[in-house]
Amino acid sequence: MANQNVVEFTVDNFETEVLKSDKPVLVDFWAEWCPPCRALSPTIDKLADQYVGKVKIGKVDTDSNQDLAARYGIANIPTILLFKGGEVVHVFRGARKKEEFEELLNAQAV
Repeated sequence: MANQNVVEFTVDNFETEVLKSDKPVLVDFWAEWCPPCRALSPTIDKLADQYVGKVKIGKVDTDSNQDLAARYGIANIPTILLFKGGEVVHVFRGARKKEEFEELLNAQAV
């Protein structure tokens, strides 16, 4: 991942980085081979830059982290989950416009 503000979430760091985060966390479940995922990537990068310090934003590569994808019932990608207090509070399925994410994140950001 090229953007320094986008965290790579894995099985090893998911609990610490996402579930125990004191900030809301936007998690993009994606795969390199997925065209809609790649199309969404610039939007995720922009959001990560825009919400630095307010919302943690990162990605889970579903090919490398199949256990995480299964745990959260990810059947189609991209699927984006918003966590707050360790719980999923919103689900986006499929590529979305930046404004849709902004509306939700503005309501959730601390």
